[in-house]
Amino acid sequence: MTDNLFNIQLLMESGGLVLWLILLASIVMWTLIIERYVFLLFLHPKDKQKLIEHWHQRSDRRSWYAQQIRLGLIAESRISLERYLVLIKTLTMALPMLGLLGTVNGMIQTFDVMTVFGTGNTRGMAAGISIALITTMGGLLTALSGLYFSTQLQQRVTRTVDNVADALRRD
Repeated sequence: MTDNLFNIQLLMESGGLVLWLILLASIVMWTLIIERYVFLLFLHPKDKQKLIEHWHQRSDRRSWYAQQIRLGLIAESRISLERYLVLIKTLTMALPMLGLLGTVNGMIQTFDVMTVFGTGNTRGMAAGISIALITTMGGLLTALSGLYFSTQLQQRVTRTVDNVADALRRD
């Protein structure tokens, strides 16, 4: 366990400040993804049941006014279901850009070493290239995982809103 923590610490140090930003952005993204799954699986079914009960308690479910209330209930459900999805998608798109920022930073360090020492200092050049590659990998890896889960969440939200709309149909 201690060896793994040491390896992670070594990786983070070799990635530089940008890798820490990627880690922070991915923690925020994953926190939001987990929160959305908890909401979809545990909290939303209770909210959906309350909406259905509220709808079925109405005596008038056929008039134009009743249908506007139905559309409002569906919209409320959609808003609560789509909460944080835009932020998750934004973080998913920002993570590769952070990786690219780390790449540029690492290459600048490499060129600085080459400017001062020429091509003779391979150790100094390798450090810059290492930063470039590690941050690129970190940004792309976290973005790919976020892309999969944000797409899956969006599909689930669409299906769930359709289910709410079907449950609030006219009788």
